[in-house]
Formats: sequence, C-alpha cells, structure tokens
Amino acid sequence: MRAVLIVNPTATSTTPAGRDLLAHALESRLELTVEHTKHPGHGAELGQAAVSDAVDLVVVHGGDGTVSAVVNGLLGSPNTTPVGPVPAVAVVPGGSANVLARALGISRDPIAATNQLIQLLDDYRRRQQWRRIGLIDCGDQWAVFNAGMGVDAEVVAAVEAERDKGGKVTASRYIRAAVRTALACTRREPLLTLQLPGREPVTGVHFVFVSNSSPWTYANDRPVWTNPDCTFETGVGVFAVTTMKLVPTLKVVRQMLAKRPKFEFNHLINEDDVGSLRVTSMGPPIATQFDGDYLGLRKTMTFRAVPDALAVVAPPAKNRA
Repeated sequence: MRAVLIVNPTATSTTPAGRDLLAHALESRLELTVEHTKHPGHGAELGQAAVSDAVDLVVVHGGDGTVSAVVNGLLGSPNTTPVGPVPAVAVVPGGSANVLARALGISRDPIAATNQLIQLLDDYRRRQQWRRIGLIDCGDQWAVFNAGMGVDAEVVAAVEAERDKGGKVTASRYIRAAVRTALACTRREPLLTLQLPGREPVTGVHFVFVSNSSPWTYANDRPVWTNPDCTFETGVGVFAVTTMKLVPTLKVVRQMLAKRPKFEFNHLINEDDVGSLRVTSMGPPIATQFDGDYLGLRKTMTFRAVPDALAVVAPPAKNRA
C-alpha cells in the first residue's frame, strides 16, 4: 500500500522524536513517503499531489487545521470532481485540541495513536474496508467537523490575529477571546436569519454553530457540547440562539460544559440530523469559520451534509441507539 505521511512540524504537540517513531512504524507496513508542510496552504497542495500520485493512504500528523487543509486538497471544491480516486485519511494528533481525532476515537497521545494506527492498518488488511464519514459542504470549502457564523468565527479570527503576532495557540487564549467576543455580542442587534428545511425562517439570530460530530470542541480535557447526538454518520447538528442576555446565556454555557447536557431553552434552536441549512445576515457580512480556520466575512452561507464523503482510518462508529 502506497502512503504519504504529511507532518506539520510547527504544530503544538509534534516533536522530532514522535515524527521519527511514526515514520519508522509506518515504514514497516507501507511504501511510505514523508512530507513536511512549509507554508500556509501547503497541506492542501500536498493533498492535491496525493490524489495526482494515486497513493492509497494519507497520514496527517498535525492539528485540526492541517487535517482540514489536507482533506480540502484531496477533495477539491465541493463544486468540482476530484481528478482521481481519493486516498483514505488517517490522523495522528499533533495539535492542541485535536477535535477530529478524538471524535473519531483516536488517542490524544501521539505514541498511543501510532500504535492504534498500526492495529487499524492490520485490521484493514483482513476486512479490506475503511470507515467512511460524512462532511459539511460549505460552498467553496469542506468542513470536516464544524463550521459557524458569528461568535465562534470572531473568536477564531481573534486567536489567528494573536498567532500572526507570534502568540501561542492555547485553550486559555480561546477562552479569553470567547469571553470578550460574547460580551461584545450582547450589545449588538441579532442580524442572522436561519432557514431550516420544512420550517419558517427564524429571524433575530445572534450566531449559528454547525457540527458534524460531538463534542463540538474541547477546552483542554473538557468536552464542549452543542449537539450531543450528532455523528459523522448523520446529518449536521445546528445550534443557534435568539438572545444573548446574561442569565440565559450563562444557562446555555453551563449545559455546554455539562457531562450530560440538556438543551431545553426557548431561545435556543438545537436540531440534529439536518440535511442542509441557510444562514443570511440582514445587515453587514458576518464572520465565518470552518474547522477552526477563519473563512472571512460572509453575507450568506449554505451548509449541506454530504454522507460517506471521506474514507478514514478509525475505529468503527459507536452505536448510539
């Protein structure tokens, strides 16, 4: 089996020793080429090259941003057809949150994840079948695990601005940015209109989170929930609010951090297994993000669930019935 290992050497938790161990372990099972990302957008370029080279497997050792970039390179725009068969994707965590890997059941520890990957490759040789997951079509990009308009995107933009100045990306930095952004949002008029299939449009919405799995993200070891029943094998989860007053907001945040969240609030739209949705700003363009990367200011976004879009090297999906 031909494979390429794509490493982001600047990711938060990657180390030379860990990279060498991973490469050595993979070379015992695969015909392996190793590539390092060297500039922004390089992960997508390496993903495109993997399709052109007709490799069977792409292993990504980096954070969620690197994984998302590689996946978008592999698949190309949702409006285009890949130039060849798309390789399966394996993830060995190397970032800070590692949302995708954890949602797929991959260990946070890179060494444990390497051993897990070897076992999964051996399992594949017997079954000859990869797990397949759905993705979110965001129009010109694919989101692997979440997307959104409003507060979350403003937080991403603030953290990226700090990173561009040389600041380190940490959970505490995200939390500080989230608190500042949420407080600013309480002083603004809600400008978004949310359109869900078969329902009247919901106006006066402050923000919309779209998720492809659960938890939505992590604050260090703590999961942050929006749509607990959302999985890679269902439609997307939608989480939106029509008020940002202090007390109602604190109640929602408390449930987002609870072990067994219960989202029973009149000001909250919380829908699972949604096939598509449209979000429109009635005012100026709104900050938008996908997979923790800032997409820019958008007036309108359509998000669509695309089932079985990507083959992944991961444990079987858990049955939540």
